[in-house]
Amino acid sequence: MNRIQILHAGYCTAHEHFAIQGGERKRIRFPAMFVLFEHPKLGAMLFDTGYSQRFFDETKTFPNRIYRWMTPVTLHESDLAINQLAALNVRPRDITRVFISHFHADHICALADFDSAKYVYLPHAYNTLRFTRGLESARRAFLPNLIPSGFDARSTPVNLSSAIALPPEYEPFTQGYDLLGDESLIAVELPGHALGQMGLFARDADGEIFFFVADAAWLKRAVIENRPPHRVANLLFADKKAYRQTLSRLHLFHRMHPTVQVIPSHCEETIQSFASRP
Repeated sequence: MNRIQILHAGYCTAHEHFAIQGGERKRIRFPAMFVLFEHPKLGAMLFDTGYSQRFFDETKTFPNRIYRWMTPVTLHESDLAINQLAALNVRPRDITRVFISHFHADHICALADFDSAKYVYLPHAYNTLRFTRGLESARRAFLPNLIPSGFDARSTPVNLSSAIALPPEYEPFTQGYDLLGDESLIAVELPGHALGQMGLFARDADGEIFFFVADAAWLKRAVIENRPPHRVANLLFADKKAYRQTLSRLHLFHRMHPTVQVIPSHCEETIQSFASRP
């Protein structure tokens, strides 16, 4: 991988004590991160897309309105993924792949903007949602109309039979999926928050490893201190037991490899620290 840039398209707000046990009773921002990977042979690729105006279109009426009410969203025109990428001289048609961590709306709102890209995800992440509608979809933070036309034709789900053994530098994660064939981008499953949630180990041109963990934790402090969210959050998780196990694995990974950057998708402190990097 040549270059990795961490960006975000809009943010929602929620109380900190909801995101991490012992947090303060104040509202904080949760940016909707997306990541630009620039590969020397395979071109520009994204991990998730953040919000787009489609979020507001799809949450105007009940039951999807509940989603907007629970997580009030702020999004400016300049925040849109396509506009931020344009400032980096990356056009929508330049994006060859979009790696989808999971299918919650704040991660897929802009999929339709990248109509030349292949969509890569763990198959059960989508298969368990694709036919849900109405209140059940809203409860699972899935807005079906965010799935663009032609999605199936351009999807290349990860082949679950192609798992590789990972070297000790990734312990306690022992198997993953080499998405590009050169070990620069390795997917691992991070179950609990959503079925089939995919995290990515990404290695840049200098050999530095970044671990993008999606919503396996909402704040990096939760990983460092092994502190789960408020118990109320269990109502939102696909599997609360698996969530806790995944968080504990991330905590152990951080202890074993403290120099590797563990990056949740909504941790404002972590995202800002990368924005200030040279």
